[in-house]
Amino acid sequence: MRFFTCLILTALCGPLAAYVMPNLPITSFDYGAPENNVSPIAIGMGCLNVTNASDFYASYSNPALLGSNDYSLLSASFRVKGDEDMSIAEAAQFSNVLRPSQFKYVTLLAKQTAWTYQPVAAINIIESPDPAFSNNPGSFRYLDYQLDKWQVTLAGADNSWRPVRFGLNAKYLTGRLVYMRSVNPDTTFIDTKVKGFSTDLGLTLQTGSFTFGLVGTDLWSRLYWDWGYDSVPLQSRLAFGAQYGTEYLTVSAGAQGKLSKTPDTTYHLGFQYLWDWQQAGAAGETDSQALTARVGIYSQDFQGVDNIHYTLGAGYNYNVFRFDFALNNQGLKLRDSEYLFSLGVGLP
Repeated sequence: MRFFTCLILTALCGPLAAYVMPNLPITSFDYGAPENNVSPIAIGMGCLNVTNASDFYASYSNPALLGSNDYSLLSASFRVKGDEDMSIAEAAQFSNVLRPSQFKYVTLLAKQTAWTYQPVAAINIIESPDPAFSNNPGSFRYLDYQLDKWQVTLAGADNSWRPVRFGLNAKYLTGRLVYMRSVNPDTTFIDTKVKGFSTDLGLTLQTGSFTFGLVGTDLWSRLYWDWGYDSVPLQSRLAFGAQYGTEYLTVSAGAQGKLSKTPDTTYHLGFQYLWDWQQAGAAGETDSQALTARVGIYSQDFQGVDNIHYTLGAGYNYNVFRFDFALNNQGLKLRDSEYLFSLGVGLP
């Protein structure tokens, strides 16, 4: 079957002495950048969460945070701002920002387990004429790349010494890449599917009002192309954090960096404050409500305003219903901010 496919593609690409697969137009498989976080709670507190178990998207950031969870929730998050225009050359270098889809994440949380779905990458670009052949008005390039992730989270606890929590994420990835480049009389065409797997491991330790967390993401991973290309790993990352928390105040700090490549370590700081109250509702029932405010920053070096990301967030709970909202901008340029919100409902 692959032999006949290559023959067909050879016919499309013109007479060739030997068929040679063109290079993949997507070369980076790094989806763990801080701004890609799917949780408005984590984003509001500086785009990193390895210690805050009250984040109901915690399975994305650190699966160990589910080790002490005792409630169930169905929740989904959405982006408010779409991506700016991007060329295929930019996409090949920064595939971690391929996220024009408004829908970001859906999770079903059930105590020490979670099931989630995430459209990791979704991009469609048409360049006509092709920038590399701008003097040829008939040239063009087309790219359509989709990658979806299905994840199951398992967590546990050990209280024999101090409260220790541990967790595992197991991920299944599936997607498709379609690429065409036409400069008469030559045409390059790729249509290939991809499947893969990945794993995260997390750990937290609580002592008094302090919590410490450690998580490795995509530690063991592989993407397998349907035909024509070698398998490739995802970019692994390691994050560490510490948190001080009371009933109403949470302060967290942490760092995240790449493994096996030149590190681009980012440093994160976040604050959260909670107000809650109860009031009599209909039929003699009591309505429970809570309001949360969040603020955070993160950067690689904190050298200059333009190198710092500033985050804000807020949340409101009414009985079993939850709404959370976050803003992330770089260099205090509010018009370029990205917004993320989520809706959730508690389950019996």
